[in-house]
Amino acid sequence: MRAHDASRAEPIIDTAQWLAALGQYAAILTYADDLLMVVGANEAFAKTFPTATPRDDEGQKAFGEWAKKIQHFIASKRDRDSFELRREGPLGPEHFLCMIGRLPNGSDGGQQYLFTAVDCTRERSVEKSLRRELLSDGLTALPNRAGFGEEIDDRICHSTWPETAQFGIIAIDLSRFSRVNESLGPMAGDELLITVAKRFKSCLRQGDVLARIGGNDFAVFARLNNGLSDALQIAQRINDALSAPIRLSGLHIRVDCAIGCALSANIGEDPDDVIRKAQAAVKIAKRSGKVEIYRNGVLKEAQRRFTLESKLRDALAQGGLTLAFQPLIHLQTGEITGFEALARWHDPELGHVSPAEFIAVAEESGLIAPLGRWATYEATQTLSRWDAKFGEPLPVGMNVNLSPIQMARDDVASMFEEALHYSGIAGNRLTAEITESAIVADPGKARKLLVALKDLRMHIAMDDFGTGYSNLASLHSLPIDILKIDRSFVFSMLEDRDKAVIVRTILSLAESLNLRVTAEGIETQELALELQRMGCWQGQGYYFARPMSEADAFDYWRARWNFETV
Repeated sequence: MRAHDASRAEPIIDTAQWLAALGQYAAILTYADDLLMVVGANEAFAKTFPTATPRDDEGQKAFGEWAKKIQHFIASKRDRDSFELRREGPLGPEHFLCMIGRLPNGSDGGQQYLFTAVDCTRERSVEKSLRRELLSDGLTALPNRAGFGEEIDDRICHSTWPETAQFGIIAIDLSRFSRVNESLGPMAGDELLITVAKRFKSCLRQGDVLARIGGNDFAVFARLNNGLSDALQIAQRINDALSAPIRLSGLHIRVDCAIGCALSANIGEDPDDVIRKAQAAVKIAKRSGKVEIYRNGVLKEAQRRFTLESKLRDALAQGGLTLAFQPLIHLQTGEITGFEALARWHDPELGHVSPAEFIAVAEESGLIAPLGRWATYEATQTLSRWDAKFGEPLPVGMNVNLSPIQMARDDVASMFEEALHYSGIAGNRLTAEITESAIVADPGKARKLLVALKDLRMHIAMDDFGTGYSNLASLHSLPIDILKIDRSFVFSMLEDRDKAVIVRTILSLAESLNLRVTAEGIETQELALELQRMGCWQGQGYYFARPMSEADAFDYWRARWNFETV
């Protein structure tokens, strides 16, 4: 390769020209005798990055946070590095993305470094705005669930806490919020949330953090200098904040809330764990109607309920549930008049799950509607299969339980109509068992439903009678056929005179209103005989039979077909 002719050699560009041509903030640095010196820089660098008064003609001493980071890089022996620099500028925070790399040694043999920086203030400002939006609730401007966690971390990490300090989480669930949405519309619901958020914020102490962590769920992070006492005082102020009605769409609406509290064991406890504990406590508060403090084991119980919900959803989809049938016995003749269909669940991993447990989970999670539909369809199909097996319709009926939540959320009348249609069963062979609480919750809706069921020729039984809030007016006005005396009265009526009086009173009341009575919980022959003597129409309980499978129930009926006395 031929050497270039000297007359054609390109002019040499000096360092200052190179730096001036760069669009970034740029400088050549050198480091000797523990001093970082700027030996060359473009105009943008000189205006933006601080340097000291020139010591001599070789350069200026560099200082500031950026200089410390470069010194750290030099000590690391790496060839290149990058870092972000934040500093306060005249118009607010400024951000620079800086890069440093080693250059060949200078003419004096000293190591030189190329420093460049790009202004990324605008990008960081946009990121900050986006992050603020991601961490804030757009309706109330409070932190959302993610923002709540960050606020807590910031308070814990950047505040001075004594060794014995602890913090608490107060979870708040607004009651009947869905009713406002349904009755007045979502705009009124939004206005309600904004008003409630303002009231909550006004009653908290400086340093407490209020967040909206769900649709109608709020939470408070509070520093507790006096432990539980502070948490209870905050809960009381929150309740007081909702004591005055809220004006919405020309109406004055009273808003209640459920409050659950959880206290950290120490300042080092994971805040997410404390939040979960508070949410577990608020679920209990929704049932108890008072402020609840998290107890050991509640979170484990909540985790089990979550597991049950997941597995119950799978069981409903995959046919993992079965029905058991408990006979209903005519106490005067001993005939089997029908069976009550009862849901049963045996999970491969969990084993037998109590109906009281999984039905509560189904009601809480919204699975009660599909569970109720499955039970109704399966019960009527069972009756149809028994008829086919016997060759003609059996002289027995089937009782199906209705959950108050299912009655509120599902089209129960159409469900029964479909079940009767697909099974070919006459409506008068089906009895719907409802609880008193279902009627009390929404009397108007309950009346419409019961009338629709009577149009299907179905029977209506009021289950667990005596434990709720029924009155004579509701019994007289509603199309109810049967009262079922709760087993808590029947089980010990022979030993407890007060229970016997209650049973006798219910029987007398039913006779006056032309209603029939079924007694639950008959576990001895003495109980059966006493109820027979008192004129009770029908009974069920372990004395006659425990709930059994479809095949066993049919065989049980066939064995007693010619009936026998009690």
